[in-house]
This record gives sequence, structure tokens and C-alpha cells, in this order.
Amino acid sequence: MNIDLALITEPFLLSLKTISVSAILFIAIGIPIAYLLSKKNLKLKWLLNTLVTLPLVFPPIAVGFFLLLILGRNGFIGKIFYEFDISLIFSFSGIVIAAFIAGLPLMVKPLQASIELFPSDIKEASYISGKSEVKTFIFIVLPNIKNSLIVALLISTARALGEVGITLMLGGNIIGKTDTISLAIYNAVFDGDYNLAMILSGILIFISVLFFLALNFFEKRKNV
Repeated sequence: MNIDLALITEPFLLSLKTISVSAILFIAIGIPIAYLLSKKNLKLKWLLNTLVTLPLVFPPIAVGFFLLLILGRNGFIGKIFYEFDISLIFSFSGIVIAAFIAGLPLMVKPLQASIELFPSDIKEASYISGKSEVKTFIFIVLPNIKNSLIVALLISTARALGEVGITLMLGGNIIGKTDTISLAIYNAVFDGDYNLAMILSGILIFISVLFFLALNFFEKRKNV
């Protein structure tokens, strides 16, 4: 069984790089969105909630298609970046966007629920002491729901790792450039290389087990 090692290492490293960047985006963007959605009087809350939840209920390949239209060279967002010689599709940026969009609902919705369930009397005491809503959220609420935050981050990152449909549309499945480990498995099966598909699947299963063990650990801590 002669298998080119690059066919394993390149998708693996690309996937790790993708979920690392995605995790940063989940924290930087997902947390503020969860905070906004937890506010009862937020204007156009329904719209933001719909946009965040859409990838959960809409077929991934269709989501990827519409994003391709928006972010492509002739899309109303993509053409702006293209003027600065920045391509959002068929590149690393494309697969990061795909991973982020796929995992965002699983980051936002559980975290939003934890924020909404946080005791209001503790927040009110913070307001009385002179802290603003934002400071209360950052310095009091978040530290107390950190296990819920970690659980949400693990779930969303695991979802990003296994994303195929949106990644296929935005990344283009370019061998050696945008084929993540999930797409590499797809390509190997399509080419009839079941040995390679088995090795890549084993790696993906191993990573998934690590996610599961970490998730189980922090779920138990969350309920303590």
C-alpha cells in the first residue's frame, strides 16, 4: 500500500489551520452576536436570529451556492474585495468562511441560552455598583458561564471540521489548496482510493473522539 504522505498531511494541516482561524472568529464574532440576541429589546432581533440560524435549517450546498453568488467576483460583496485583489472564494478565505458559517449557529444559540438564564439579580447588583451592561457581561456574566462558552466553542469547531457542502462551493475543492480532510475523504472515495479514504477517516474519527471527550468533560463541569 503506497500512499503519498502529502495526500494525508496537507488536508490534515489545512483542516487544523481552518478550524483554528474559525475558533478565533467564533469567539470574536459569535460572543457579541449571542450577547445581542440575549437582549429582549433588540431591534430587528428576528432578522439577526434568522441569519444566524439559517445554516442549521437550510441545506449546506444551497447555503454555499448563495454565498458563492454574494462573495464571488460579480457578487455585491465579492466585487468590492476583488477591486483590492482579494479573493473570498476558491481560496483559504473561502473555506474559513464556510467553516465559520456552518459552525456559527452552534456557537451562538447555546451561548445565548446561557446568557439569558444567568441570574438577573446578580446583573442588577452589578448595575447598582456602577458597572455598565457591557462591563457586566464581560467581567461577570462571561466568567460565570465559561464552561458553557467552551462547550459551545467545541461544538461549533467540531461542526466546522466536518463541513463539506458549503466548503465545496466556496473552496472549490482544489487538490492541495482547498481540500480539507473531509473533502479529501470525498475525493479519495470518488477516485476509488479506499485505503486513503480509510486513513483520512480514521484521523477524522480520532479528532472527533478528542472533541467528544473534551465536550463531555466541560459538560460535567457546567452542571456542577
